[in-house]
Amino acid sequence: MVKLGNKEVSSIGLGTYGMGGKNSPDYKNDAKEVEAIKYAITNGMNLIDTAEYYGHGHSEELVGKAIKDFEREDLFIISKVWPVNLHYKDVINSAKESLKRLDTDYIDLYLIHWPNPKIPVKETLGAMGELLDSHLIRNIGVSNFDIANLTEAIDQLKHGKIIANEVEYNLENYYIEDDLIPFCEKNNIKIIGYSPLNQGRISSKINHVAKSLGMSSIQCTLGYLKKKSIPIPKASSISHINELVECMNIDLDENEYNRIKEAVRR
Repeated sequence: MVKLGNKEVSSIGLGTYGMGGKNSPDYKNDAKEVEAIKYAITNGMNLIDTAEYYGHGHSEELVGKAIKDFEREDLFIISKVWPVNLHYKDVINSAKESLKRLDTDYIDLYLIHWPNPKIPVKETLGAMGELLDSHLIRNIGVSNFDIANLTEAIDQLKHGKIIANEVEYNLENYYIEDDLIPFCEKNNIKIIGYSPLNQGRISSKINHVAKSLGMSSIQCTLGYLKKKSIPIPKASSISHINELVECMNIDLDENEYNRIKEAVRR
C-alpha cells in the first residue's frame, strides 16, 4: 500500500479505459467487466481509475455497479473532467454527472484530464475548489501536465493542493524520470502512470534482466515503475488481474532497480 491523499491505496491501481467502450459506449462486455472490477477489488486493488470520456461515461457506470458490493471508504476512485468542460460551470456539472454515473457521494481524486490552453487553469481550479468545499471531491489533481502546466496550476490554485499528475509512464516513455518526476517529487505530487505495460507491448530491453532476476517481464516492469509511480494498467480478465496482484508484492532492492534502469536506457 502507498499513501495518496489521506488514504492508503494499492501500489497498483486498475485502469478502466476501454471498459464500456472507448470514445462511445459499448455494452456487450458489461457483465464481464463489472465482475473483473469486483475481482480486482476483492484481491486488494482498491484504486480504480476512470473518466467521463471513457465510453462516453459508460466506464463510470460500470465502476459504479462494481463498487456497490464494497465499503465505499475502503476504495479510492479517480475520475477526470474532459478538456472541453473546463469552464467553471462545466466543471461543476461534469463532476455531478460523474457522481450520478458512479452512483456515489464523492470522488476521491478528480483530475483535469488534459490541459486546455483556451480556458484559464485558474477558472478550472476555482471550480475544483468549490467541489472540494462541497465535499463532492476529496482531492484535486491533473493529468498529462508538463512542468510548465504544473507550475502555472500550482501558482493559480488558491484552495487545496494538487496531489497527483496522471501521465503515460512505461519503459518506452521513461524520460519523464529526468525532469517531470523530480519536479513532482519536489512538490509532493504523486505520479500515477497510465499505459505502464505500453498497451501490451512490453519492452524487449528487459527480457534478459527479468530472467536473471527470476521474474516475468510484467513483474519486472511494474516492480520498476512502482518505485516512482502508482501504475494503473487496464485489465479485464481474471488471469491478467492475478498477474497484477502478484506484482503488488514485488519490492525491488536498489541493485535490482538499477539493473533494470540500465537495461531500459541502454
